[in-house]
Amino acid sequence: MIKLQVIGHLGKDCLVNSVNGKSVINFTVAHSERYKDSQGVQNERTTWVECAYWTDKTAISPYLKKGTQVFVEGTPEARHFTRNDGTSGASLALRVLNVQLLGTKPEGSSNGATQQSNNNYQPSAAQPQQSNYNSVPAANEVTEPIDDLPF
Repeated sequence: MIKLQVIGHLGKDCLVNSVNGKSVINFTVAHSERYKDSQGVQNERTTWVECAYWTDKTAISPYLKKGTQVFVEGTPEARHFTRNDGTSGASLALRVLNVQLLGTKPEGSSNGATQQSNNNYQPSAAQPQQSNYNSVPAANEVTEPIDDLPF
């Protein structure tokens, strides 16, 4: 068996259908990664995966909304087709065996990348103030750069 694992964001809300008495949840996942080409120019590549989750456990479907970050794994299938203009194309489909919710896309985010919210960290009144451990900086005092994650 070939297994494919994808972490990405949903491109649109899922659709729940019934086929021959069985439930299927259909959704698309976009996985984006950044890379530098041979000239050192930063590029971004997005791969779309069409997912079909055949399950009677459709309780997850209300949470599969556009922008939600998910981890899906299953068996892949490459599909080839001919576009209306006569050119050939290909798509990647996944028969999902497992899906896990990882989070939601922040408001105002325009691409598939998850934005870091640590820059706006503000300790709440419910959190204890810094105690005798003065050698450990608080989260809002960390000055190291935050790495750009490819997803």
